[in-house]
Amino acid sequence: MDISIENLTKTYGAQKALDNLSFQVKTGEILGFLGPNGAGKTTTMKAITCYLSPNAGDVKVGGVSVLENPNEVKKNIGYLPEHNPLYLEMGIVDYLKFIGELQGVDKAHLMERVNHMIQICGLSLEKHKKIGELSKGYRQRVGLAQALIHDPEVLVLDEPTTGLDPNQIIEIRELIKQIGKEKTVILSSHILAEVEATCDRVLIINRGKIVADGTAEELRSKAKGNEVLKVGIAGAERNAAFEALKALPDVELVDFAGEGKNLYEVHSAPERSSCQSIFDLCAKNGWFLTQLTPIEKNLEDIFRELTKDN
Repeated sequence: MDISIENLTKTYGAQKALDNLSFQVKTGEILGFLGPNGAGKTTTMKAITCYLSPNAGDVKVGGVSVLENPNEVKKNIGYLPEHNPLYLEMGIVDYLKFIGELQGVDKAHLMERVNHMIQICGLSLEKHKKIGELSKGYRQRVGLAQALIHDPEVLVLDEPTTGLDPNQIIEIRELIKQIGKEKTVILSSHILAEVEATCDRVLIINRGKIVADGTAEELRSKAKGNEVLKVGIAGAERNAAFEALKALPDVELVDFAGEGKNLYEVHSAPERSSCQSIFDLCAKNGWFLTQLTPIEKNLEDIFRELTKDN
């Protein structure tokens, strides 16, 4: 089920949380939704899930407008908010039964659905406890189970792995990837490595506007700029090699990389590569080239560049 966000605008007094925001998410796609605090991620998610109304624009889920028919939209969405609201005095099974009834799950199959959610969300050993007795990580699992209880076509997850340990994060990540084969998933997270490992596409917003949209590989490719190499040289005096690298015509900047080691960070001139000239330099001087590795920007570098204050 596709999601279409059309010219979405939301203001809180003088502050514009969303500024004419538009994008689409296709069925079977897991979208990583990134941005700094206050960028408008949670506001967008609340608009999609009908928790708030925008000042302008619209959201359509499966072609149905959240403004015209919010109840129909809600039937098709599972939502895990950032601050997971749970009834702490209820037992896990009773809570999931309660949510299933609210979501209109057929009573004849309700317990079967509850048991399935307990199994796939890793709650089997804890299912007899009250929610208030659970750790934060297990409460997060209950939140994910309630979002999935009615088998929705669309899943909106705001920081779904908050409070989970590394093993639990991997388990939930695999679960989300499995779910994403058949459903439309929007996932917000501050753990950028998690987004890169889980999501098919990354969308970064800042101050209510889109600043990047594409796969992680596409974003890295666009952000590459000049070639940057990590170079290791043995058999040369450290400063002598530094000066020799700096004098190469294909090189714009050289810096030391690694205290007390013959490692250098070499920035090539715009639209040029210095690999061949570095190799020739070492051969000419009888030096050993121990490392010649491109330094590629990761998602964290790209995120910082796109969302830093101007």
